Amino acid sequence: MDAMMSEEYASQSKLLEDFTYVPSIDSAWVFKTSNGDRSTAMFSISQADLLANNTRKHILYSHITRHGTNPLECQWSPFPIEMTGVSVVVPSPSGSKLLVVRNGEKGSCTKLQIVDQSHVDKEIHVDQSIHGPLFIDEWFQGISWNQEETFIAYIAEESPRPKPAFDDAGYRKEGSSEKDCNSWRGLGEWEENWGETYSTKGRPSLFVFDIASGEVRTVRGIAKSLSIGQVVWAPPSSTGHQKHLVFVGWLEHNGFQKTARKLGIKYCSNRPCSLYAIHCPFEEPNADNASLSGGKSNSASVAMNLTPSISSAFFPRFSKDGKLLVFLSAKCAVDSGAHNATDSLHKINWPSDWKTDEHLDVIDVVPPVMCPDDGCFSGLYCSSMLSDPWLSNHCTIILTSAWRSTQVILLVDVLSGKVTRISPEHSDYSWSALAVNGNDVLSVSSSPIDPPQISYGREASTEDHQTRGWVWEEVTSPLMAGSNKVKALLSHHTFSILKIPVTNPCDELSDGGQLPFEAIFVSCEDSSQKPTVLILHGGPHSTSVSSYSKSSAFLASLGFNLLVVNYRGTLGFGEEALQSLPGKVGSQDVQDCLTALDYVIKEGLIDASKVAVVGISHGGFLTTHLIGQAPDRFAVAAARNPVCNLSLMIGTTDIPDWCYAVACGTDAKHLASESPSIDHLRLFYQKSPIAHISEVKAPLLMLLGGADLRVPVSNGLQYSRALRERGGDIKIMMFPEDIHEINLPRSDFESFLNIGVWFKKYLK
Repeated sequence: MDAMMSEEYASQSKLLEDFTYVPSIDSAWVFKTSNGDRSTAMFSISQADLLANNTRKHILYSHITRHGTNPLECQWSPFPIEMTGVSVVVPSPSGSKLLVVRNGEKGSCTKLQIVDQSHVDKEIHVDQSIHGPLFIDEWFQGISWNQEETFIAYIAEESPRPKPAFDDAGYRKEGSSEKDCNSWRGLGEWEENWGETYSTKGRPSLFVFDIASGEVRTVRGIAKSLSIGQVVWAPPSSTGHQKHLVFVGWLEHNGFQKTARKLGIKYCSNRPCSLYAIHCPFEEPNADNASLSGGKSNSASVAMNLTPSISSAFFPRFSKDGKLLVFLSAKCAVDSGAHNATDSLHKINWPSDWKTDEHLDVIDVVPPVMCPDDGCFSGLYCSSMLSDPWLSNHCTIILTSAWRSTQVILLVDVLSGKVTRISPEHSDYSWSALAVNGNDVLSVSSSPIDPPQISYGREASTEDHQTRGWVWEEVTSPLMAGSNKVKALLSHHTFSILKIPVTNPCDELSDGGQLPFEAIFVSCEDSSQKPTVLILHGGPHSTSVSSYSKSSAFLASLGFNLLVVNYRGTLGFGEEALQSLPGKVGSQDVQDCLTALDYVIKEGLIDASKVAVVGISHGGFLTTHLIGQAPDRFAVAAARNPVCNLSLMIGTTDIPDWCYAVACGTDAKHLASESPSIDHLRLFYQKSPIAHISEVKAPLLMLLGGADLRVPVSNGLQYSRALRERGGDIKIMMFPEDIHEINLPRSDFESFLNIGVWFKKYLK
């Protein structure tokens, strides 16, 4: 590294640290107090710790007071409380108790604490023979208190099967202790897993913790062909007993031709799943379930499928009065094969004395939107749901959803199906609901140039008193101090959302597929004189919304314009636009990116000679396609775990069905096979960036996660070596412990530092 490059590394690394240490808000809860005007909010905050290469977690409290229409008053705790070694915290419904989970390292026990308002009321250590760590991811996680706050249901890793033991006499028929130094254990038969991020985890299983006795019981009667997640308690029956648990079950035999394979589930909502109900193991008349004492179950309870009529059901939520069960469905994704698609919302009218043999009707509430009118609701695209999304009327829920290139807060009347956008209609900022407080909503908003800001929303009469709308107040918080420096660095930037017309749409396209797509444009002062970075999201059925992103903000602070393209196939634009892409990857999406670039050049917004491109996963697929198909338009490129060769990926990825879906479109489900034909391999190759590698001119920075199961490193390495073979300028960075996202704090830091330096070098 020469002196000039060393100086660039030094200055950019200091700048990137300013962005890295800005804390983020992960979640929040709001609890009523005895004072009707006052509530207590609890925020879960995270912050990167580069020295330890992990993420610090903090809890921060605020007392929120509202007197009529007077401005909101917030009193914050003086300092955040660091939750060292804590995996997750979940407050009870009343807010008077807190579950603190500490997942043990491999082989050690899991610790569950019940914390009262003044002390630790109960602590148990759950041995690995009962279960492993609790799931705390966004998909399988399910930790649910019952209404009486006496039981907690949760999802944890099933104890591993016993491994074969050997000693100097050979195989031991009788098991031996793990600590027996005179024997050793083999690995046994390999078991299927859910792929990316889940390869080292055990099967997700359901357990219930009795707080009073400290006993943990396994919930029996669930088929071994199901993986369990997202458990909630059903409302008490009219007799007052809490009898049922409702959970999501994913079929494990979801491989090609219904073979016993678990296809990767991370970022893939197209895996079939249903809602199931089962008795609480402590309520069974002869409940002799496995517990901490190691007992076995004689229970005859069997999990009942509540939603057999629909191919997908998840995020179950009961209304506060117990009369309604609502849930989301990704049936569009499951039925079409697209890995994400438009969601739909459904409900079940829940009887007060439901019996497990009683059929329940699934009622549509919000169907998928196929082709939205301009400016109108474009469908539900929800990556999560609040644990308690209900307003106090018991029939209205709050959802956060993508809406074209923004994220908005929606109010849904579950009785009528009416959907109302309650975050500011004329704002290009992105909004996310954090918690519901009676009929008010605690939220966070941000933009590409504005770090997250907490807001508090309430319904109020408009000035003419004829209609009611939502009023949002900014909440001054200690978190703002950490972001002030970042705001100053971005103070000379502006952003806008551009509508890009589709050029020369073909007749076979659906109406939705011919609608304009969008791009988020972040501009510096004198943008036409400055270099521009084209940023491309993965998926392809994902989205880049107008929220704050540390990495993008860092690139903007270096003096780059940013052009973030939401090409057709992106979530948030209606189902027809999304379904226009499968079968046309490498052509339609590439053309959309070039069309967006042409648009800002024609408008005089950027310098056409100073353009870089960067993307991850499918965004990396587009990056390497663009520098091959339009080699004279890009001065430099960076790709993070890119798909470069579908014909290689098909045999190594955890989602081979994705290769068929993007390449073959609607025929994918019928054609998919673990042994693709020569014709299919040829098609995969033709649609891949490697088919255009001989045309590449731009210097390429390749960033790879060594533990990536989604797009294994063989894809990026093959492309990089082939480019080097042809005399291309290529730099490879390998992060051995990172998965697809490359999200370990040090890896994330080093990757974007190198992207910044690489782009600066070639965009002088």
